[in-house]
Amino acid sequence: MEHLEWLAVVRHGLSTGNVTAEQAETGGAEAIDIPERDADVPLTDLGREQAEAVGRLLAKHEPRLAVVSPYLRTRQTAETALKGSGIEMIVDERLRDRELGILDLLTGRGVQARLPDEARRRARLGKFYYRPPGGESWADVLLRLRALLREIRADYPGERVVLFAHEATVLMVRYLAEGLSEPELMALAKQTTIANCSVSSWRRSGDRMEPELFNSVEHLHREDTPPTKQEDVNAEPV
Repeated sequence: MEHLEWLAVVRHGLSTGNVTAEQAETGGAEAIDIPERDADVPLTDLGREQAEAVGRLLAKHEPRLAVVSPYLRTRQTAETALKGSGIEMIVDERLRDRELGILDLLTGRGVQARLPDEARRRARLGKFYYRPPGGESWADVLLRLRALLREIRADYPGERVVLFAHEATVLMVRYLAEGLSEPELMALAKQTTIANCSVSSWRRSGDRMEPELFNSVEHLHREDTPPTKQEDVNAEPV
């Protein structure tokens, strides 16, 4: 099968939802008070600065194509990073964040307090296969990512491509690119916080995609700002 020359994934910049979610988690709240639907949460001013820094990094790699999640914070990240670059950009709903259904806008404390049966079911099934009512499992998201990447490889063989998406997407693309197992992916997710506007990338080596960067933030000019613990507005409670 044809490979891409280079593949990168950028997590969106810091959003207003990230800030509110972090405050709710650290404050011991059960729910995250965000007025917008998840798809409409915007970037903060810092998030836009982070996106500009991503743009300076991507200019060195000259990707042919950018594929972007339809969520506002992700589109704003891509539009800011790619402004004036001439890079082709397409929005694809298969890059949207994982849908949490009944768990949406609940913190970890909130799930335990309000949905104890779901908390027990998730603990029994594991995060990879657990599907919250009205939501998706990690395996569900991987199905749409596999289809998207297959199309990109077929339509842009040998090209450089960057994805603008969400925290879980970064982890799942690594799972697919490097052939990780379920336990390896879950261990990685448990020990790693994917930073806002971090870059993870893989480069073709023969018939393989070899890892190049993972969760890199060296390009950011505000490295004193720690990454948020929450993956997105509807951050998956841990």
